[in-house]
Amino acid sequence: RVGAEGIKLTGAGHLPPADVQAAMTELQLDEGWIGKANREAMTPPVLHLRESAMKLGLLHRYHGSLMLTPRARRLRGDPVGLWWQLAERMPFGPADSIETQAGLMLLAVIAAGVPDDPDPIVARLLGAIGWVCADDTRLTSTEAGIAVYNTATVLRQMGAFSSSGRGFERERPTPDGITFARATLQTWPA
Repeated sequence: RVGAEGIKLTGAGHLPPADVQAAMTELQLDEGWIGKANREAMTPPVLHLRESAMKLGLLHRYHGSLMLTPRARRLRGDPVGLWWQLAERMPFGPADSIETQAGLMLLAVIAAGVPDDPDPIVARLLGAIGWVCADDTRLTSTEAGIAVYNTATVLRQMGAFSSSGRGFERERPTPDGITFARATLQTWPA
């Protein structure tokens, strides 16, 4: 949708309402969403998608517009190349940040095909390498879930997890998710 001409951002630097609505509908992000889903700042699935695409090296801002990066333009007709671009850029962030280290641990848990909830495992692994809360207590599963949020959201959007869709049933890694996690770990750090 960005295309060769890009998308002119609003004065506040957000996607225009029509593009927010299109993203929600075309990418099926609107399932269970309450509200109009036409303001990027109030529609986290679209905001996160755009921010992730920027961090993954696919989009950038230029003179008030959202543009494809040169690499993204080359990858438009190359789904395998795009897949590897995503694998090489995940998880995003500085190597010494808790988000990046937690993301790597999440990818390792997925790559191993562990069917259990990854958050308690990631919390234990983060504790094993020295991460603690501000009050010097051990990290909880909830805190690990917050640390892996960006990585998990991108993986979720890529179809790396599945669930029956019933209530709060735990997501499980899909075979494609396991393959992608293994590829990401093989290329890290790119």
